[in-house]
Amino acid sequence: MHRIDLPLALALLLPLTLAAAELPLQRIKLPPGFAIELWARVDNARQMALGRHDGDGGTLFVGSMHAGKVHALRFDASYRVQQVRIVASGLQRPVGVAYKDGSLYVSAVNRILRYDRIEPRVQGEHSPAQPPAAVVVTDQLPSETHHGWKFIAFGPDGKLYVPVGAPCNICQPDPRRYANILRMNADGSGSEIVARGVRNSVGFDWQPLTGELWFTDNGRDLLGDDLPPDELNHAPRAGMHFGYPYCHGGDLPDPEFGARRRCDEFAAPAQKLAPHAAALGMRFYTGTMFPPEYRNQIFIAEHGSWNRSKKIGYRVTVVRLQGSKAIAYETFASGWLEEGSRESGDSVWGRPADVLVLPDGSLLVADDYAGAIYRITYRR
Repeated sequence: MHRIDLPLALALLLPLTLAAAELPLQRIKLPPGFAIELWARVDNARQMALGRHDGDGGTLFVGSMHAGKVHALRFDASYRVQQVRIVASGLQRPVGVAYKDGSLYVSAVNRILRYDRIEPRVQGEHSPAQPPAAVVVTDQLPSETHHGWKFIAFGPDGKLYVPVGAPCNICQPDPRRYANILRMNADGSGSEIVARGVRNSVGFDWQPLTGELWFTDNGRDLLGDDLPPDELNHAPRAGMHFGYPYCHGGDLPDPEFGARRRCDEFAAPAQKLAPHAAALGMRFYTGTMFPPEYRNQIFIAEHGSWNRSKKIGYRVTVVRLQGSKAIAYETFASGWLEEGSRESGDSVWGRPADVLVLPDGSLLVADDYAGAIYRITYRR
């Protein structure tokens, strides 16, 4: 039987209760049977990565964009957050976090950093966090900050996957350095290009049944409200080219570069997504809490448009697959965007940036705008 430290429990509960009152979660629309709660407040929460977990709980690591911080959240066996600690700060856009063999990997534009034996150094009920010194895995990535932030993850092959976005809205950068997805060994060696012609991927995962790579990609700007679409792409083999900067959405030649290559030379999207919705983190649903029709389907965090005359996104969507073919694209959770009148305009109180499945099958949603992580559960 675990002893409960009542003052500590109240200290943890009270800020969370007050914070929950500030966020209008009752406005979030979900399918019947689903519920959403505020799980934690985390400054500028972006990518999430699950650390070690067992019957007593686990650790979630969370990167950030503008805050320059990485957080560690300790949760108990009931999936309640007991502790939130800063494990790194002062970093340049540490959006990406990945966990392997007790070490935390963090992206910081041109660098990938590694923090060894991370959990024993940041856990403990009363002592301050004392994370280990960072080990530089690589500092050879491009230093441009335009699309320079990176979602990172280890694939089923044990290699670290790292996207390198185009350093512009539309241009023809060196294809050996930009607009691609790389993979490398955990020590930074053996870097190779896996996918080419990828403008800005900020989310990817591997299909559980096949081990094949799927990723989101943000379309270019300044072609109007409705063009081009964002993309969900499928890369069953290494070396495929997905069109940037010559072709967008599989069938739209770029006004500037499209005459140089034909669209049929490139891999078309598995699913066209909403234009300018800023599709970021994506995960296959591998849990058992949700109904069977969600098993092995793709959840996507749509961060929301920034320069569209009518806002779009600000939601979590589902792409349904039949085998490796996308057959539907649906809204799963919405309500962070509130439509207003022509005079007042739309208002936004949250921006989903990543999704992650917890071991119990619930779904976490990171929101960098509200500084929050939500937990979505299903009750039969």
